[in-house]
Amino acid sequence: MTVADGDFSNPVDGAPVPRILFDTGTLEELGPASTGAVWRLSAPGRQLDANIVRIQAGQRVETHTEPDLDVLLLVVAGDGTLVTSDGPCLLSEGSLTWLPHGSTRGLVAGKGGLSYLTVHRRRPGMRIQPAGTGRNGESGRAGA
Repeated sequence: MTVADGDFSNPVDGAPVPRILFDTGTLEELGPASTGAVWRLSAPGRQLDANIVRIQAGQRVETHTEPDLDVLLLVVAGDGTLVTSDGPCLLSEGSLTWLPHGSTRGLVAGKGGLSYLTVHRRRPGMRIQPAGTGRNGESGRAGA
């Protein structure tokens, strides 16, 4: 349930103002069929991306490596396992985990399912770049 959505500016002077975004206590009201990203931060001009994700009991987020972004993951309901190259880590409600960029990780929901908040730096939008340039506008050749 989104508590406040849309305009994040003061109507008098246009300055940004804090807003309540989502009540995680309402996750159970969504029902068992609601999975995936059930909430996304959508404020214009934001510097962060954030999502609340639900996965049902036994479901998983396949093991993958995030090359660019550090991610904070906070379990808001349920339990599960964080799969890492260092071995499994048990997660429960309230577990706050740092997923550093370059790390390999996956998730498996426990018997009660798993709902978690992720927060990371906002990815820049897609840009058209001249041929031969890399991600940061640098030449793709070594030594350039």
